[in-house]
Amino acid sequence: MTVIRSLNETLGQQRVVSNADGRAVIEYVAGAHMCHSGGVVQGGFISGWIDAAMAHAAISAAGGEVTPMSLELKVSFFAPARPGLVIAEGWVERQGRSVCFLEGRLTDASGAVLAKASSTVRLMDRARVEGAARAATGA
Repeated sequence: MTVIRSLNETLGQQRVVSNADGRAVIEYVAGAHMCHSGGVVQGGFISGWIDAAMAHAAISAAGGEVTPMSLELKVSFFAPARPGLVIAEGWVERQGRSVCFLEGRLTDASGAVLAKASSTVRLMDRARVEGAARAATGA
């Protein structure tokens, strides 16, 4: 039997703390199943957490009818993330009509910065993106 989990479940999302005016804060719980050797969270999860916060920030700034499509994502890792609560923050640095420049960071529960990121996204019409996805999957 195939179990389909949502992206938010897979990433361990607990709650969106805030999401307005081009800024977003999301809490995640890093699980032991997300770790590789030494109990360190795998970098893909860290990138995903910050990327999600930045996407929420872009949507809050541009309106709910857009889907931010990544053009570039850069993540710098400063300290290992371990199992437990982590907080991803994202904000808009600059926004044009179709391109948005974002920044983000991941902290642990004590506020120590674990990673920082920057992203460039293209703001796409949500209906067009969802229509193309349905067409591609035959759904």
